Amino acid sequence: MERNQFALLLSGGGARAAYQVGVLKAIATFLPRNHSIPFPVICGNSAGALNATSLACYASCYHLGVRKLDWIWRNFRTDQVYQTQMGDVLGYLVKHGLRRLQSDQVQNSPSSLLNNQPLRQLLRKTLNFHRIDRNILSGHLRAISIMGSNYSNHESISFYQSHKDIQPWVRQKRRGVRTIINIEHLMASSAIPVVFPTVKIGDEFYGDGSVHQLSPLSAPIHLGAEKILVIGVEQPNKSNQFKNTDRYPSTAAVAGHLLDTIFSDTLSSDIERMERINDTLDLLTARQKAKTDLKPIECMVVNPSRNFTELANEHYYLLPAGIRAYLKVLGVKPDSESSLLSYLLFEKEFCQQLIDIGYQDGLDRQEELRSFLEI
Repeated sequence: MERNQFALLLSGGGARAAYQVGVLKAIATFLPRNHSIPFPVICGNSAGALNATSLACYASCYHLGVRKLDWIWRNFRTDQVYQTQMGDVLGYLVKHGLRRLQSDQVQNSPSSLLNNQPLRQLLRKTLNFHRIDRNILSGHLRAISIMGSNYSNHESISFYQSHKDIQPWVRQKRRGVRTIINIEHLMASSAIPVVFPTVKIGDEFYGDGSVHQLSPLSAPIHLGAEKILVIGVEQPNKSNQFKNTDRYPSTAAVAGHLLDTIFSDTLSSDIERMERINDTLDLLTARQKAKTDLKPIECMVVNPSRNFTELANEHYYLLPAGIRAYLKVLGVKPDSESSLLSYLLFEKEFCQQLIDIGYQDGLDRQEELRSFLEI
């Protein structure tokens, strides 16, 4: 199989995306130090979009790209993603609360619970977007796609930068839009609804790419992939939630449940649909297959072996005091059953642990990964 038909899909998940770096590190141990990226098609969503873009910037040297990601996540602090000081948090909320008293005609900035402008500054310092085009021209990278949710028309948009022979596509409630990837696309893709502010691109408003994403596998397939490695953040033992029927779930527990659903469930459903299509194609004759534009797709999924909600609770007191007080109002506590904390805890101790889990999970599945990626 041609190398350009291999794709990497990185799902969203806030701070949980540190896990993806660990799996990518494990794959690096299978490759020579000067080897280019083993999946020339890269697709990312939400926090996974940040990892995907960083890899695309260093597609000519996979080891270097992974080391850069590893260094960033191992030294993360929450205040590099959103404002955490009590004064800043309260000031931001008061500012937007007062704005609601104004006419809709004079509101000129988005509202949200948290201010993620520190993330914009971090991306400016750490990413060189010009590298993406150079890697495409040199053949190390075929395409990168960043997912966004269009709040104006409820479509899932794949912003992609690629080799010139890949054409835009239009399907029901989803489109591929050729563009030059920049910070605005990343800020939009990672704008968790309500938590982080909406981003305006052109004349339309965008938020987290998972919100309207009905078919996560669509983008890599349209970009030419036939083998897709998916690194997700779906948790084991999710069925343990809401077992205590003596009390109603807190706001935080429901919010965490909604994020779990947004980031995991549509991907699982799309993979199941892909497998059914593959089974159907196996039943067709060669003549029948020639009459359809469908093709078999191979997919391998790597998800965490540990429960991140429990790990996040262990690191609860690493969260800045201002954010702890803020989240406590929503019901986030050290023994909370909510997974919300695991999405917002961008502290290096927690991130390092997720990287290490991802690395071990990758090594544990080394033979399977080698075979799938034909390494």
